[in-house]
Amino acid sequence: MDDSISVLCQEYAEFVEKRDWGRFHTPQNLAMAISIESNELLEEFLWFNNPASEEVQKDDDLVDAVSDELADVVIYAFGMANQLDIDLAQAVKEKMAENEERFDEETATEISADLDEWQ
Repeated sequence: MDDSISVLCQEYAEFVEKRDWGRFHTPQNLAMAISIESNELLEEFLWFNNPASEEVQKDDDLVDAVSDELADVVIYAFGMANQLDIDLAQAVKEKMAENEERFDEETATEISADLDEWQ
């Protein structure tokens, strides 16, 4: 089974088409859906004291809930990419290259030092 981004985007497009939901999947609605699902992801950590990844991984129920919410965010991102004909893999590659340049080692060290002051 091919789980590439393009294949998953196509599977989601077919899912939406079979249900005649394309008319509801406007860029605005999809942006709102991404935001809502992102907040549901954030809600999974409400009242926690910023646990490290290793601590979160010990809580199977939390990991399952995070997995579900993260999947919702990504699925709606597929929808947005489909609606606007964005090659999501290419967009991610370009953004990572941009970040590589923007956050060179010196800048990253400075940011980390600033963040350390807040902990």
